[in-house]
Amino acid sequence: MKILATMVLVATLAGSAFAQGPTPAAKGVTYGTTTTEEGAVPVTELSAKMSNDQFSGKISGKVTEVCQERGCWMKLEKSNGEAMMVKFKDYGFFMPKDIVGHDVVLDGEAVVKEVSVKQQKHYAQDAGKTKAEIDKIKAPKKETQFIAKGVLVL
Repeated sequence: MKILATMVLVATLAGSAFAQGPTPAAKGVTYGTTTTEEGAVPVTELSAKMSNDQFSGKISGKVTEVCQERGCWMKLEKSNGEAMMVKFKDYGFFMPKDIVGHDVVLDGEAVVKEVSVKQQKHYAQDAGKTKAEIDKIKAPKKETQFIAKGVLVL
């Protein structure tokens, strides 16, 4: 009976730990591995720094969108009006929903990928887009994505 009670207690504590969201976004808060601002390339200059459609290092930019389901992705503002998709290495951490509008430094890797229609629609749904907006997605697209192992809020 004690073993059963202990198992129930452990399961309850584990469940409440997973139910809590990430720390609210504030200057100096980090998610994932610790990183610094030093050496960060502005996201607007990333294309010029990529070699063979890849980049490894730090970038900085302003968050324009975040997954409204769990904070499992976010987007950074680019100079051409588009946004760059940011995912988190091995889904090891998530972003708070209040991070939109904050400047951040990301440490990780950028790659150019083709994103399927299905995946684009999934992201649009996660972002809370309307059915009409989602229905407009008709073709795969190539885009630069960043896989962050650490994020620092500036």
